[in-house]
Amino acid sequence: MENSKNSSLSKLIPVMLCFFAMGFVDLVGIASNYVKADLGLSDSQANIFPSLVFFWFLIFSVPTGMLMSRIGQKKTVLLSLLVTFASLLLPVFGDSYMLMLISFSLLGIGNALMQTSLNPLLSNIVRGDRLASSLTFGQFVKAIASFLAPYIAMWGATQAIPTFDLGWRILFPIYMIVAVIAILLLNVTQIKEEKEEGKPSTFGQCLALLGKPFILLSFIGIMCHVGIDVGTNTTAPKILMERLGMGLDDAAFATSLYFIFRTAGCFLGSFILRKMSAKSFFGISVVMMLIAMAGLFIFHDKTMIYACIGLIGFGNSNVFSVIFSQALLYLPGKKNEVSGLMIMGLFGGTVFPLAMGVASDAMGQSGAVAVMTVGVLYLLFYTFRIKK
Repeated sequence: MENSKNSSLSKLIPVMLCFFAMGFVDLVGIASNYVKADLGLSDSQANIFPSLVFFWFLIFSVPTGMLMSRIGQKKTVLLSLLVTFASLLLPVFGDSYMLMLISFSLLGIGNALMQTSLNPLLSNIVRGDRLASSLTFGQFVKAIASFLAPYIAMWGATQAIPTFDLGWRILFPIYMIVAVIAILLLNVTQIKEEKEEGKPSTFGQCLALLGKPFILLSFIGIMCHVGIDVGTNTTAPKILMERLGMGLDDAAFATSLYFIFRTAGCFLGSFILRKMSAKSFFGISVVMMLIAMAGLFIFHDKTMIYACIGLIGFGNSNVFSVIFSQALLYLPGKKNEVSGLMIMGLFGGTVFPLAMGVASDAMGQSGAVAVMTVGVLYLLFYTFRIKK
């Protein structure tokens, strides 16, 4: 029994390191702000970077499911890590507009591959009742990488750590080293994968499920969740810079604050959802975000703005897991197709930043907040469609 536990733990450590690598995608928020400052870009130009990252979820989510059926989940995760490694290597050579576009594209492709394949890989190691808590813990580990990124970039920009003339870009080689360790550890870890029954779903079969009203509502809900997530990640420092005249290095803390509260929300949510219905908890979470959005329109005080950012982080932390589980419960016999569609919904990370960039160029950061508020209002509507 002890050997079985040790064996599971030895397999779990490399997989959890992969979850940490999954969080690298969130560095795009703070990185796009530094690239904007370095190259003198407008908001709409800079917001192309986070939009580009999440665009690839639309293209690669379902094909990745088909690829997994051919080469297996572990090899697909390893492929995702190799693509992520390449994306982190490029910025070492500079931060020109084209170089960063290519880097963020590869980061998005790698993350689309990883998001689709890593959760099923974990289900081969942890089964039954422990799977949900292990998935939540994976999101907790992912969030650690997310909130560390702004700190590392800030330390690099202020020369608080050795940067080898890279400045804030020291973030990329640091995370690249972690990606290499994850590749090496996962490669030598033996994981027995369960074979799928029946033929893998096709792109057409997945899209056909959008004809079912609740699946369509859930898909849009995922788009809104990711839009708010990426939007806050990118916009929070800009609000402080616009209203309080803060420099980017100081304002970068706002992004970390968001992820600190999102990390705490992921951790606490796994316990709260055992005691409270998904519908009630989801409703409370959305109301928290709605109050925070109203606050971001009104307040020009640093403490109050920080409080609003923290509320959004906590409120948005469990939205994905609730929507994802509700969609799976709605069609339990079509889990592969539903999973592919929900991951494709991460494409919302493309739509929202583009709209927010245009809105903020026209009317300041309040325009960006207005776009996110539309997403929160939709999630409020979705709350009433959730089963008890």
